Amino acid sequence: MAAGDGGRFHIVSPLLESVALSKAAGTKVYMKLENVQPTGSFKIRGIGYTCQEAAKQGCQRFVCSSGGNAGLAMAYAARQLGLQATVVVPSSTGPIVVQKLRDLGAHVEICGKVWDDANERAKELAKREGCVSIHPFDHPLVWQGHSSLVRELRDALEAKPGAVVLSVGGGGLLAGVAAGLRDVGWQDVPIVAVETWGAHSLHAALEAGRLVSLPDITSVAKCLGAKTVSARALQCAQELRVVSQVVEDAEAVQAMERFLDDERLLVEPACGAALALLYTGRLRRLQREGRVGAAPLPVVVVVCGGSAVDAAELRALKSHLGLP
Repeated sequence: MAAGDGGRFHIVSPLLESVALSKAAGTKVYMKLENVQPTGSFKIRGIGYTCQEAAKQGCQRFVCSSGGNAGLAMAYAARQLGLQATVVVPSSTGPIVVQKLRDLGAHVEICGKVWDDANERAKELAKREGCVSIHPFDHPLVWQGHSSLVRELRDALEAKPGAVVLSVGGGGLLAGVAAGLRDVGWQDVPIVAVETWGAHSLHAALEAGRLVSLPDITSVAKCLGAKTVSARALQCAQELRVVSQVVEDAEAVQAMERFLDDERLLVEPACGAALALLYTGRLRRLQREGRVGAAPLPVVVVVCGGSAVDAAELRALKSHLGLP
């Protein structure tokens, strides 16, 4: 088992061609279905690996700040390891996730309005004896765990893709995919990093040429809601072929609904952001501009998933945004 593969905590997720997304994008599109991971998102890769390494050092309790998916991954890993877990979530985290965390045996504390507030509380709790803080996205072990996704792509594809499309929140997935591309010699493959307006901390940092903090998280894609992207994510975006794109909340939610119709899979708005890039035709524009590889090179979209959504939540999002 290669380092960072997360052992028994994550599965080798399916890589399937999507006829509907291929038609919309104008090139063959493969879906890396991270939504079928045991906790519903890619987070189990990096978080699971980090928890395993911390357990080897004798920790007794994990503490994590999370908008939802990182906390679920940590709670699952803690349960598998027979250890205790405390997850601090902001008030924007919905009851679906809070109940799932408790069902996994985690102690849940609600603190603050956004993830940044919850993170400050988690850092306080982690000072207790025997506790280890598991950062949801900004740690080398997390990136190493996430890099396993790219090794799976290398094993499944006949040739390297024309681009990897993914969503960006705090930047852990971006940093992990960047590390994975380097590991397999695909560092020239463009990464299309997609955010929603109101949670666009990477895009703002790239425009400024330095880390900046958004005044608030106003996007409905709460799992993309880090006011400041990680320094490592910004570094990756400056060193590799990273194309930053931002979509509207409405586009992300419309992509969620269309993806549900096309593939019978329900994902969060954070995942809908990456899908929206394909459905809206923006990938075609990037191909025409030469910023990503054109057909016949295939494109991989990371369907990052998410557990904070159900049919009622999708209806509520559409109503909130005034969508039919």
